[in-house]
Amino acid sequence: MASNNGGVKSLESWIWDAACSIRGAKDAPKYKDYILPLIFTKRLCDVFDDELNRIAKEVGSRKKAFQLAKADHKLVRFYLPLVPDDPEQPVWSVIRKLSDRIGEGVTTHMRAIARENPLLQGIIDRVDFNATTHGQRDLDDDRLSNLIEAISTKRLGLDDVEADIIGKSYEYLIRKFAEGGGQSAGEFYTPPEVGTIMSRVLQPEPGMEIYDPTCGSGGLLVKCEIAMEEAASSPSPPPGERAGVKGQSKQLAPLKLYGQEFTPETWAMANMNMIIHDMEGQIEIGDTFKSPKFRNRQGKLRTFDCVVANPMWNQDWFTEADYDNDELDRFPAGAGFPGKSSADWGWVQHIHASMNATGRATVVLDTGAASRGSGNAGTNKERTVRQWFVDHDLIESVLYLPENLFYNTTAPGIVLFLNKAKPTERKGKVFLVNASQVFAKGDPKNFIPDADIQRIADTLIGWKEAEKLSRIVDHAELKKNDYNISPSRYIHTSDAETYRPIAEIVEELKVIEAEARETDKALRGILKQLGVSA
Repeated sequence: MASNNGGVKSLESWIWDAACSIRGAKDAPKYKDYILPLIFTKRLCDVFDDELNRIAKEVGSRKKAFQLAKADHKLVRFYLPLVPDDPEQPVWSVIRKLSDRIGEGVTTHMRAIARENPLLQGIIDRVDFNATTHGQRDLDDDRLSNLIEAISTKRLGLDDVEADIIGKSYEYLIRKFAEGGGQSAGEFYTPPEVGTIMSRVLQPEPGMEIYDPTCGSGGLLVKCEIAMEEAASSPSPPPGERAGVKGQSKQLAPLKLYGQEFTPETWAMANMNMIIHDMEGQIEIGDTFKSPKFRNRQGKLRTFDCVVANPMWNQDWFTEADYDNDELDRFPAGAGFPGKSSADWGWVQHIHASMNATGRATVVLDTGAASRGSGNAGTNKERTVRQWFVDHDLIESVLYLPENLFYNTTAPGIVLFLNKAKPTERKGKVFLVNASQVFAKGDPKNFIPDADIQRIADTLIGWKEAEKLSRIVDHAELKKNDYNISPSRYIHTSDAETYRPIAEIVEELKVIEAEARETDKALRGILKQLGVSA
C-alpha cells in the first residue's frame, strides 16, 4: 500500500468525494455532523488495527491481541469495543458490514466507543444516525450506506497516512463545509491564511500554553502548533525565530493547547480536529464571556503565554450589567463597557485579562472596531476602550485584511496584536499594515497566496516599513486622530484620494444611528416625566 494514500491532494479529493456521496457537493455541508464523526471513527479503527497488529507480533495472534487490549486499555490510545467475527478482519468491517437498521447500528457502535473512552464522550456519541424529523429519517440507510462505503475505500492507519496529512485533509473538509455553510460558517472556521499569519507572528515556543476563548473547530490552536514545528525545522530561520534541525520537530515539547467553545456541535468538531491532528489539548464547552472555564486555584481567571481568537463580530446581546457584574477583573476602570451594539472590545478585554505578565495575543475583529467613535463630537464607549489600550501601550500591531476572505461576510476584518511586554524600542508606537490589496481572486472567496502570507508575517515580525503597505505610528499621531487605529486611515494603497473603505464608513454610521436612537428614546422619557408631549 502506498504511503500516505497518494499524498495530501489525493486524500483531500477522497475525503470530499466521500462527503459528497450523500447528496452531492451542494448539500454536503448540511451533513457535516454525520460525516466528520464517521471519518474520525475510520481513523480510530485503522489506528486501533495497527496497534493490535503490533501486539499480535508479540503474542502470536490478533485474537490474543483483542483479548489483551480489552483487559488493559492502556496498551492502546483508544480502545474500540468492535470485534469482527473473524479477528483477522479490519475493525472498521464491523461498521461496514451493517446491512439492516444501519443508522441504529452505527449509533450503537459510536456510543459503545464513547463509553470505553471518556475523552470521546460527547464527541462521537452526540449524533443519532437514526434521527427523524416529522417521521422522516434525516439521513436514510441507503445514503448512510453509500457514505460508509465511500469512507471504506482508503485506509487511514499509522502506516498509511501521517497525523499531519490526515489533519490537513480533515481541515480541508471543514473548510469545504464552511464554503457552503453561509452565515454559520464564521462560527467555526477562520480562513487558513489568516490563522497562519497570526500564528507565525506569535512565534510560539515549545511548551508554551496557548488559549483560544472562542475556539470554533480548533483551527487557530492547530495553526500555532504547526507554526512552532515549522519554525523549529526551518534550516535557516529569520532573525528572532528559533533555529532547529529538520525532522526534529516531533521531539520538541508540544504546545499546551486550551480552548472554549459555546456550540456543542462545534465543540465536538474541535475535539475531533485536535485528536486527528495528534495534538493534545483541553477544549471546554460553555459561554466564555459569561462563564470562562479556565480558572486558577483561587478561582481567578487563568492566564496564558499566548492567546488567539476570532470571536463572532459585533455581538449585541451583552448588557452593561454583564460587564459590571464581572468578578474576574476583566473590564478595568477607564475601559469597561464598550456599548451595546458591539462586544468586540469586550472580547479584547477578556483576552487581555487572560494574558500572563509577558503574554502576547492576536485577535480577529470587525474592521469598524479600529475606528468606530473616532471623530464623533461626543463621547463614545468603544473609542474610550480603544484609547485605554493605546494609552496602556498594549497594542503592538494592527493588520488590515483584504475583503471577501471570511465565509460569513465580505467585510475585510482586522487582526489586532497585543503584547504586555513590548520591547523598549517599540514603546509608544503601533505598527500598522494595510494588506487590503494583497490577495488573489478565488471561488467562492478571495485568498492570500503563500508567498504573501510569509511577506505579511515577516513585515509584522520585523516592523518593516514599506510604501503603501506598512508604517510605524507614534501614539501622538493616534491621539491626534482621536484613537483611530485603522491602518487604512494612515496608509493609502492607491494614488487616488480614497481614505477609507465604504464598508468601514457604513459601520460607523450604523453605530452613530444607534446612539442617536438611544438618545432620542432617553429624551422622550424625560419629556414624558415632565408632562411635555414630544
